[in-house]
Amino acid sequence: MRTADVRPRDRWLALGILAGVLGLAYLVLIHPWWTRPMREADARIDTLQQRELRARTALQQAPQIRERLEDVADRYARTPGFLPERSPELATAALVQRLETTVSEASPGNRACAIVNRSPVTLPRQEARFTRVVVQVRIRCGAPQLAAVLHALESGAPRLFVDNLNVLSQRHLTNADAPGQGVGLDVSFDLFGYLQPGGRVDAP
Repeated sequence: MRTADVRPRDRWLALGILAGVLGLAYLVLIHPWWTRPMREADARIDTLQQRELRARTALQQAPQIRERLEDVADRYARTPGFLPERSPELATAALVQRLETTVSEASPGNRACAIVNRSPVTLPRQEARFTRVVVQVRIRCGAPQLAAVLHALESGAPRLFVDNLNVLSQRHLTNADAPGQGVGLDVSFDLFGYLQPGGRVDAP
């Protein structure tokens, strides 16, 4: 009876030892050399498939994206709010030219309005979305001519802005030889506009 009781127990013990040996063999030999590399390969394949799908989708949408970009670029090019020049230097020169033209139209021969000074302002590198171009202006004008100049500058295209406006009566001035002396008002202001997005060309 004792021998019959021992044999099944030994059999189960042997089976347990065998299972342990097989499990250890799997962990030592099969898992690191076969199972794990296969899982990593499957993960890489899945990643590559996803990338390939995204690339294929992007290629299929390329004509629509290109058309959209061309439409946006064309709309920006036709937007009168932005200065058309591609660099702050060119835009500054255009601002000065527009100022001179506007003053000349308001007062032919500069009899009632004259530019005393126009100085480009060098701004630090700007992190804002739009690059601002500024010219500091000083003019001497009669009141009607000043109103015409300011209205023409701010209502034309491309869009310009006047800021820091300072108006003094010329009775407080004593330099009779200065341009425009005696025509009413001594006026200083900042004249500025904005480059188109992406239009800035920095010097190397």
